[in-house]
Amino acid sequence: MRLLSALLLLQALMFGQARNPTLHGLNDELVALSNRLHPAIVLIRSEAFEPVSHEISLAVRQTGTGSGVILSEDGYIVTNAHVVGKSTTVEVLLAPAVGARSSPERNRLLEGKVLGRDTEADIALVKVDARGLRFLEWGDSEALKQGQLVLAIGNPRGLENSVTMGVISSTQRQLKPDDRMVYIQTDAAINPGNSGGALVDLDGKLIGINTMILSQSGGNEGLGFAVPARIANPVVEQLRKDGKVTRGDIGVTAQTLTYGIAQALGLKRETGVVVADVEPKSTGDIAGFKTGDIILSVDGRPMETARQFHVFIYRKPVASLIKIAVLRGETEMTLQPVVVDQNEKSPNLGRLALSEENLVRRMRVLGISLDDQLLKDLPPLRLNYGVIVAGLVPGALMQDDSLLPGDIIHALNGKPIATLQELKSLLAPIKSREEIVLQIERDGKTKFIEYRLE
Repeated sequence: MRLLSALLLLQALMFGQARNPTLHGLNDELVALSNRLHPAIVLIRSEAFEPVSHEISLAVRQTGTGSGVILSEDGYIVTNAHVVGKSTTVEVLLAPAVGARSSPERNRLLEGKVLGRDTEADIALVKVDARGLRFLEWGDSEALKQGQLVLAIGNPRGLENSVTMGVISSTQRQLKPDDRMVYIQTDAAINPGNSGGALVDLDGKLIGINTMILSQSGGNEGLGFAVPARIANPVVEQLRKDGKVTRGDIGVTAQTLTYGIAQALGLKRETGVVVADVEPKSTGDIAGFKTGDIILSVDGRPMETARQFHVFIYRKPVASLIKIAVLRGETEMTLQPVVVDQNEKSPNLGRLALSEENLVRRMRVLGISLDDQLLKDLPPLRLNYGVIVAGLVPGALMQDDSLLPGDIIHALNGKPIATLQELKSLLAPIKSREEIVLQIERDGKTKFIEYRLE
């Protein structure tokens, strides 16, 4: 009945037969809200020298433009880490006065100091020397509902202070399986330049920091993503206090258990969380974790997904002791690792000579067997055998978790691989389009990948 009434009302409005006070009231509220939020959004310009190559001393000037949100009257501003890049200072352009057609840029331009950045959450904190600024307050992103109306405010393609409206498409969107980050998905128009801008509810509360879009055209296609306030706010507070973000870590990498992984590894369970990697000499290693352990609970809380496990560890204070129940074969045991500060690793791979012999057709990759000479040129590896993925061949099947250049393939369906020829031999009897499970090393950690063959 309500839908019918709305349709009849819309028809009347189209033909000029009625003036609906409810719609005009909503319009007035949106205009007032936009005017109120407008001064708290800034444009950020960054500039830094980035190396062209790790092998030669050459760098080029990189510039970027994005958005930011003022969080306090004394000039603390949140934006995306990728907006500020590696800059230590940025230009911050305050919004023009409400109602003004134009305002001299020189009167609104401030220098901003980058206090810190967190690449995992893609959040950075900037400080300008100013007082009496209009700012936004954090909202409760955990209370969001699918279909809820929201506004996105930023500077798309450098167009200052643009406002768009849409709905919440998803309250917790993971872009990849086991991704440690979740996002608010919205169809409010977001374009390049909106990064670091505000996603707000109809009360004017900051519920997310606009971060990225998924697009084939490069413009808005209704797939915009924002870092939720419940993630961004604690990151900002740590950056403000310490200039960095501390996350708990025990040196254990987990994956959500799937049927394919369970079958390939001969595990008794088909759901839950499996240990994919244990860093040598880490607190997890010292506590006794083994690859293939099934994680049952952490401090008595059942674990259902890898993301749940990692987030739970993140939030534990450094130096605290936790109890983790695991299942190893038929035996259930409790391990007690100490939480330490997480360290990021980014190994750099050298250039590798390739030929037709390096092509693994069934996987559409170029591989090279690890040998003594190659091991000397590479960063320290977890296992000193395997096949390094040196390149990808166009036309490969789309995978949920594809191989990447630099990955080291250590095993296929639980069978160790020492050479490229061994990899090809193990692949030969497997049927087309069949799924296999690879154990790979990436960024200094091992993990399992379900991979469908050509």
